[in-house]
Amino acid sequence: MLVGEGPGYHEDRQGVPFVGAAGRFLDELLAGAGVARENVFVTNVVKCRPPNNRDPQPDEISACGEYLLAQIALIKPRAIFTLGRFALATLVDPNLASISQVHGKAYRKSGIIYVPLYHPAAALHNERLRDTIIADMARACALLREELTDTREPPPSPPHVKQLGLLDAQ
Repeated sequence: MLVGEGPGYHEDRQGVPFVGAAGRFLDELLAGAGVARENVFVTNVVKCRPPNNRDPQPDEISACGEYLLAQIALIKPRAIFTLGRFALATLVDPNLASISQVHGKAYRKSGIIYVPLYHPAAALHNERLRDTIIADMARACALLREELTDTREPPPSPPHVKQLGLLDAQ
């Protein structure tokens, strides 16, 4: 699952996420990482375009929150790639450092792997980020492939303190 910020002009008009310039770059990123777009679910934190394409406000994020959580519950993704700072703050942790400090790092929360990535539009505004975004997407997709094909047994749960005999030695 890929979660962006909110619809841009073209997305708002068509009712489909990531169909404009950022969407074309996202398609390139996925193809370069060997992933077909039709094999991922793409959505946004907010479902309507904020006026004048401004950042979404907390009340707008909150208003769309239940819908986003319902999408996640229905899709049951093994991994969610958060695209940009609003998706990162909404789904992973609002207290994490900026996207520039955590991009490309994987987090596990409630059984889901979260990988914060720069929003594809960032490369349209800052060409210097393009190679970083391409590398992050390739690494994130490779990590996910590895996770999905890992056949090792999960590590055992930590034993209860009583089973260690620690409470018996008094």
